[in-house]
Amino acid sequence: MSASKHAATVPSQRLTAVTGVRGFRLIVRPGRGETYGLTIEETYGEVGSILATAVVNLTPQQTGRVIDALFAAMRRSGHQPSVLTFTRKAPIRLSEPDGVRLALILMATQPIAKHERVRVVVAGINAMSTEETYYWYSKCIGIDASRARKALRTLLSDD
Repeated sequence: MSASKHAATVPSQRLTAVTGVRGFRLIVRPGRGETYGLTIEETYGEVGSILATAVVNLTPQQTGRVIDALFAAMRRSGHQPSVLTFTRKAPIRLSEPDGVRLALILMATQPIAKHERVRVVVAGINAMSTEETYYWYSKCIGIDASRARKALRTLLSDD
């Protein structure tokens, strides 16, 4: 049997579009005592047919350093900051622009130990336009993500 005849007998699979928009969700991971770590996921689709991928994971210690940025993202996405508790089970949905900004903050500050430097980086990202955050987000999750994250930290904190 020739290759062309065999190929013709194999049924083709069609790609289907996922309905809905891109969004983000924050997942609380309990730590010791009343502490919690976080995972932020990028999502596509609506409830029932969501595709999700983890963008960044934070330990409880890393979460504590960016709590103000977390509360701001909660407010902008229509949630009370009190939804962030160590007992939280359900993911917290974030709007796309707020999810991009928060994910960028979490990625950029994750390896930083100095609290003052964390504050400077968070302030720099908060001062960016929405378009700038999308640009840096695409760089920070792309092929050269570690280089882009380092470049962003250097740009914002002069280190």
